Amino acid sequence: SSEVLEAIEKVIEDVLKSLAQKKAPVLTVAKRSDWRNVKFTASVGLQMVPRCTTKQIRSDCPRSASKFARMLKILSMIYRMVQSNTYATKRDIYYSDTLLFGSQLVVDNIINDISCMLKIPRRSLHILSTVNGFVAGNLSYTEEDGTKVNCTCGATAVTVPSNVQGIKNLISHAKFMLIVEKDATFQRLLDDDFCNRMSPCIMITGKGIPDLNTRLFVRKLWDSFQIPIFTLMDADPHGVEIMCIYKYGSVSMSFEAHHLTVPSIKWLGLLPSDLERLNIHKDVLIPFTKQDQNKLASLQKRPYIAYQPMWKKELEIMAASKLKAEIQVLTSLSSHYLSRVYLPNKLQFGGWI
Repeated sequence: SSEVLEAIEKVIEDVLKSLAQKKAPVLTVAKRSDWRNVKFTASVGLQMVPRCTTKQIRSDCPRSASKFARMLKILSMIYRMVQSNTYATKRDIYYSDTLLFGSQLVVDNIINDISCMLKIPRRSLHILSTVNGFVAGNLSYTEEDGTKVNCTCGATAVTVPSNVQGIKNLISHAKFMLIVEKDATFQRLLDDDFCNRMSPCIMITGKGIPDLNTRLFVRKLWDSFQIPIFTLMDADPHGVEIMCIYKYGSVSMSFEAHHLTVPSIKWLGLLPSDLERLNIHKDVLIPFTKQDQNKLASLQKRPYIAYQPMWKKELEIMAASKLKAEIQVLTSLSSHYLSRVYLPNKLQFGGWI
């Protein structure tokens, strides 16, 4: 906490020095969404380069003055929370001054900018994210406040903990972890008792693009158990991108890559080549939109795809067919095909890449 307070004090000192010299105060932040500020290493994923390009948030420029004010407001809130050892959600911060912030997205971006600027992980800023993820399976742990959590597969899942760093006493006999893209598929596998049917496992879903906590949790489980992690995604560019976020991270959060990525993650399904192999009828596949084509073209240029020749091949199959498929397409073969045929065969015979 003293590190956070010192870092904020340094920023405010610089603002006061500028004012004393009758200069307009300026905040300097990294260009987090710029691919030129990111390097790729197979062992970590996408990392921000040490000397990245920056932009200035000026207090005397009409275009950036409001962002300058918003950043100071949030810095002051963080400072008070760290001092008093209290916490707030990103939603709380937005509602503290909706007129100043304008939208939740503005708040989310500023919090990430501040975390990057101070070089302090977001969870140390006493700001809690809204948790979307669910976990189920052979896992138990104790939360920071002493609450014991048992995720043993039933019909309901457990919400991913809001303070991943604080959990302890993690126990599991799981043989593997399965990250499921969509909540509907996750629930279907829960209903089919998938976690216990084949061998004990842990299942996680971020319900689409994973939030920070879900990614931190996947990394924590990997550090704790070192068991294989597989992903089950739609056979479309969006699903592939979500899988890449878990495996290699995202450009905008590349400054936190070491805590968020698990480069050993494997792509279990749904593979574009599976659609041909299983004779999935073209009638149940979905034609690409222009957006899909653009997303796929962008993915094919990403630095990590060059390290994954098998992935490259699958993306080429997708590009050639211009068709995509949701995991639910397997129900066209039989209602329990996913949990009783597709996944057991893949896991038993090594059908991942």
